Amino acid sequence: MNAHARKFRYFFFSQDFSDALRITLAVLVPGVLLGWLGHLAMGMEVALGALCVSIADGPGPLLHKRNGMLATVALLPVLSMLTGLVQPHLWLLGLEIGVLSFVFTLFLVYGNRAASVGTAGLLLVILMMDRTLTLRQLIEYTLQVTAGGVWYMLVSLLWHQIRPYRPAQQALGECIRAIAGFLRLKAEFYRTGTSLEEDYRRLMAQQVTVSEKQDAVRELLFKTRQMMKESTGTGRRLVLTFVDVVDLYEHITVVYYDYAALHARFEATGVLDTIAGLVEQLAAELERVGFAVEANHGYTSRVNLTESLEQLKLRIDALDDPAQPGHTWVLKKILVNLRNLTQRLQDVQAYFDASAPAVSSRELEFGRFVAHQSFGLEQLRDHLTLNSGMFRHAVRMMLACLAGFVVAKVVLPGHHSYWIIMTITYMLKPAFSLTKQRNIHRVLGTLVGGGIGVLVLWLVPDHRVLVVLLALFMLTSFSFTRSNYIVAVTFMTPFVLILFSFLGLGYLEVVEERVLDTVLGCLLAFAASYLLFPRWESDQLHDHMKAVLRANLRYLQTLQESLTGSPVAVVDYKLARKEVYVSSANLAAAFQRMMSEPRGKQHRPTEVHEFVVLNHILSSNVASITSGLLAGPGRPEQPGPLLRPVRQAQQALHRSLRRLDPAEPEAAAETATTSRRPDPVPPDPQLTEQLDFIQKVSSDISKVTEEVLTGPALLKSH
Repeated sequence: MNAHARKFRYFFFSQDFSDALRITLAVLVPGVLLGWLGHLAMGMEVALGALCVSIADGPGPLLHKRNGMLATVALLPVLSMLTGLVQPHLWLLGLEIGVLSFVFTLFLVYGNRAASVGTAGLLLVILMMDRTLTLRQLIEYTLQVTAGGVWYMLVSLLWHQIRPYRPAQQALGECIRAIAGFLRLKAEFYRTGTSLEEDYRRLMAQQVTVSEKQDAVRELLFKTRQMMKESTGTGRRLVLTFVDVVDLYEHITVVYYDYAALHARFEATGVLDTIAGLVEQLAAELERVGFAVEANHGYTSRVNLTESLEQLKLRIDALDDPAQPGHTWVLKKILVNLRNLTQRLQDVQAYFDASAPAVSSRELEFGRFVAHQSFGLEQLRDHLTLNSGMFRHAVRMMLACLAGFVVAKVVLPGHHSYWIIMTITYMLKPAFSLTKQRNIHRVLGTLVGGGIGVLVLWLVPDHRVLVVLLALFMLTSFSFTRSNYIVAVTFMTPFVLILFSFLGLGYLEVVEERVLDTVLGCLLAFAASYLLFPRWESDQLHDHMKAVLRANLRYLQTLQESLTGSPVAVVDYKLARKEVYVSSANLAAAFQRMMSEPRGKQHRPTEVHEFVVLNHILSSNVASITSGLLAGPGRPEQPGPLLRPVRQAQQALHRSLRRLDPAEPEAAAETATTSRRPDPVPPDPQLTEQLDFIQKVSSDISKVTEEVLTGPALLKSH
């Protein structure tokens, strides 16, 4: 099966498609049913309420989804009554738009779900801007919109009740497939003629995706009591499998070699391409496992990985040269790592074994791996300053919406002028790079979608066929809202045109107005992002760099404790590991966003990329040693000289951290010695070499940090 066919299959079993199907049915059914009974206007209002509540129904634990939907349902009648009462007074309506756009944007302080509640409320307000209603009509409108919101919430809760494990299965399956993509990129490092720099760039980008997918699974599993407390059944296997998946990912990340030296020594033999093929085979097998979990069906491996490993062993043995002892040592180490990876892959495949062991108390401690959001006023107060990126974004949103309101009501008033403000609220993002990207996608998608909509309405006069097409366009648009915005907008525009055609409006006039309003809204959003309190990624890079350095220092501390025989709790080690993964992914994501910003706003991109790669190499080598020590039968005592490179590595990272943040305290605690056992054994030469390499990489990080800090952008923020 080729890649396109696989993606097609994955799409229909994905969480995005499942959620889109639920939203489409919940929004469309009341509209179609009431329209068929002759109450089309009422059906549109009920559907609007359902659509607003669906915005707060994003992926996550059921409790959070329910609370988000309840908050939105409670907000709808308040906002609809308020907007209906102030709508006849232009200045009051403008004041409401300005205040609510600021307040609802600040909901970001409380997390993405709270922000989605604010987005839903703002959507309702914007859609009511051009509606003049009597008090009786306003009360009816409010009741209908609220009823639609309640209807959607009941549908969503029932949907979850019928299939309680599907969101977790889909999230876990997508996480496994993202890790398979990461492993597939690792195969490229062995490929003949590969560009190592480009390989690292793609690997860091995929690391961001893996981190996002892992966070999504953690949220679903470790914040859902049903999953954590089960002693039997699917929930137990989901928790255990995710633990194995994260361990598998660690093993993939710890596999690091000097790839340039590998190619210089062995590329001509062809053995590296054989290794790349085997890694690709492992990635394909892992991807199939992920799809089986996501699709909720059984899986039996039909790939003989053992045979492939034996063939690789024969290839490596054939390269042995008696005149050069240890010539193929690194290749044999790769073979051992591939065998270990195969074993861990088999551990993940145990998900399909219904007789999996019960969750132990160790796994139940993984509730510590998720952040817990609080909703106190002090959090909001802390962000009421221009030093807060969220506050700056809220002010930016308010001013952009007010500008859009003036354009919509005074400069270019139209029948659907609210499209300008709606475009601003959806296009304007905290990061300039995201705003720029979504603006481009919005304009292109609207143009293409407008053409599709006009063609459909011109060729298809039958309303029943149009209803079917409307459902398909809605389903496709909602399916790609999170993953591919240009596709979502492309299919959103024709379903909007079909809706207005049902209301008796000329589609040519509507598409012309929609394109104009979309372009105006995008221009205003882009200008606001560039001109109003911009905060470029280069100004924030040192915060991400500090987080990475602190995470790696903590990781080095676990290595030091493991070497000296101090007790290291497995969960504490995995918390340190997670901190490294998350901080590294955040830095890589910030680097990607910086590269999408104007060239004049980019700061030392080559050096920042080198910093990202070096920290990835450092954490890989630290994990390689520490995980081996923790997994072994015991932690052998090491003499003082073996601890010296670890302390030197800590000192180098701490120097970098203090260079980035002078307020950082001295590293006295970092270099303190711990108790050792008497009669130490001679140090392992291989371990000594690895620790020396860690010290060298840490020293390189310190040098690169100095280079990154050289220049106006970071020195100003520093």
